[in-house]
Amino acid sequence: MKSLVTLGRTALTIGVAICCAGAFAQAPAPAAASNYPAKPVRFIVPFPPGASSDVVGRLIAHKLGEYLGQQVIVDNRPGVGGNLGIGQVAKSAPDGYTMVVATASIAVSVSLYANPGYDAVKDLAPVARLASIPNVLLVHPSVPAKTLKQFVDLARAYPGKLNFGSGGTGTTNHLANELLKHLEKINIVHVPYKGVTQAMIAMSSGEVDEVVMPVTTATPQIKAGKVRPLAVLTEKRIPTVPDVPTAIEAGVKDFTMPLWYGMFVPVATPRAIVERLSKELIRTLQASDVTQKLTALGVTPWPGTSQQLADLLKSDIQRYGMIVKSAGLPKQ
Repeated sequence: MKSLVTLGRTALTIGVAICCAGAFAQAPAPAAASNYPAKPVRFIVPFPPGASSDVVGRLIAHKLGEYLGQQVIVDNRPGVGGNLGIGQVAKSAPDGYTMVVATASIAVSVSLYANPGYDAVKDLAPVARLASIPNVLLVHPSVPAKTLKQFVDLARAYPGKLNFGSGGTGTTNHLANELLKHLEKINIVHVPYKGVTQAMIAMSSGEVDEVVMPVTTATPQIKAGKVRPLAVLTEKRIPTVPDVPTAIEAGVKDFTMPLWYGMFVPVATPRAIVERLSKELIRTLQASDVTQKLTALGVTPWPGTSQQLADLLKSDIQRYGMIVKSAGLPKQ
């Protein structure tokens, strides 16, 4: 029979071998991070082509590709208020080759959906805060209201007769109208679409009466006279549409609904890759050509670290949760 000393030595040898094997098994991870990216990166936009997130995403993707030394391919995956595309990224391999540009809608899903397909905090890692865009409330020219107050009075006089389009249940353009309904005690009917671009098309054809959407997407339609802007949902007027008053100026207190963008990756993505992406995204947003193009579209570059995006997500989950609750919206 082997002595206890011999058995102890054998156990120690096996233990060292296991530790070494584990070390060798983990060795490729730092190498993979240092060589990242070794192939094109997929950049998911969870809204349709032409939506503000698509416009912003494509501008950023092009420059980011230059800094990463690899092509960044934009892939539109619209549906379910952005949840479809975000959910796909949450379930993707955590290797840094799939990322998603999310809007503030990601903070809404917690309160509005019983099962959005992902957990915004547990399944995704914040990478960088990107930009912010003001929203504007628009009506079809046939709607007999030239001011926000007139629109509210019209809705109050004819409850349930006016409707509004949105990019889907839970999007900020949906919640903006729910907030308006709550603040002014009016009844206007929600008509969701797969994206705010489709909602704009529907309004242009007279299918819906009103839409809240990012000023970037709305500006061409405003200048062409195809829609009538009633108010911007910010605390200050917007340089691209200086004649349009804020909702507060128009008489609706607390009616603000800015839109922000942030980049996320699957939660188990190596920290070194997250930090590399964060660094290059902030660098991208600080590039003069990108800043000029975004500003010309009415987009405010708002570069921030992964921690700043995490803090923003946390605070907005609380804010939108209060709006959803006060509006009495049931979970979908």
